[in-house]
Amino acid sequence: MRAIRVCGLAASALLSACTLTALADEGRALNSGHEYMVTTNYPNNLHVIDLASDSLYKTCPMPDRFGPGTVQLSPDRKIAYVLNNHYADIYGVELDSCKQVFHASITQQPGEKARSMFAFTVSHDGKELYTVANPTLLLNDRYEVKEPRLDVYASDAGLDAKPVRSFPAPRQLTIMQSGDDGSLYVAGPDLYKVDVKTGKFQVLIPSRNWQRPNYSAPDVLYVWNQQTYRHEFSLLYTTARFKDQQHDPATAEPLYGLFSVDLKTGKTETTDFGPLTEIYFSGMRSPKDPNLMFGVLNRLAKYDIKQKKLLQAATLEHSYYCISFNKAGTKIYLAGTFNDVAIFDAQSMQQIGKITLPGGDMAITTAQIFVR
Repeated sequence: MRAIRVCGLAASALLSACTLTALADEGRALNSGHEYMVTTNYPNNLHVIDLASDSLYKTCPMPDRFGPGTVQLSPDRKIAYVLNNHYADIYGVELDSCKQVFHASITQQPGEKARSMFAFTVSHDGKELYTVANPTLLLNDRYEVKEPRLDVYASDAGLDAKPVRSFPAPRQLTIMQSGDDGSLYVAGPDLYKVDVKTGKFQVLIPSRNWQRPNYSAPDVLYVWNQQTYRHEFSLLYTTARFKDQQHDPATAEPLYGLFSVDLKTGKTETTDFGPLTEIYFSGMRSPKDPNLMFGVLNRLAKYDIKQKKLLQAATLEHSYYCISFNKAGTKIYLAGTFNDVAIFDAQSMQQIGKITLPGGDMAITTAQIFVR
């Protein structure tokens, strides 16, 4: 076991109160065929949870600073890549040993400061890593906002990785996933398909520019970049469906919907799944029944997509941002905000457990569930 001393200082008396927090053995290797969940939290931890026992398996301390803690996994599920250090760096951590094996600074040009707004992922074969840098040039008398760029790294580049290719990119790009054919799918004003060899961006799913008759333009706020058992890239939208061509907002029907790309075939989907009665920060289709859609923020909710109907909702102890499923589709894991992971039965929507993590808030982390 590795112990970390956590000290608190009472300002009025200038006295320190210290406790010892034991972290699970960093060198404890993961077991083949077992199902795990990885998530991150303050002060700067990467946690591995064993889903067989629903307990903390190990904790890897991360370098530098926390935020946002977005996690992407290599295809062999041996390395967790984390966007961290206030959106400024990507780290690769070997899950078996907690050893850092990759590091790339989003800032690559002299005189600039660059950040990635959740926009990174690993290629389908694990050989490359993609990110979108949003650079600002820091001059003596002013700042100059520069054009974004898509940077491509070799995943085996080590602790001082530099882009092997860079291309101009549209603004406002966020989450992304790699398809089985090598294409990169990126969310932004529209959902794009990108050729990572040439840097060509092609609109795959119109979002801001969709042309659905009697619909308002959709609104998208989605930064949870999850690698799902259904092997799809998806995000939620809200919209209003008007009664007629008068487009009267007073009689419009507010709706929730789903943009989705099948990462195996490239097939796309734009589907309304239910009435907009509350806000969800993340959503996911059940790996057991793709007609069931789940969303979470202040409540956990279940929808029938075909009927566009809310089936069940569960009260939460507090807000959660990130929803995940086990492979069987029987259990739901809720992460984000505080330092506990809530566990719900997907059928009954009853809470069946909770895992408290060492450290502080998970904030807007992206949790991932996988089988080694």
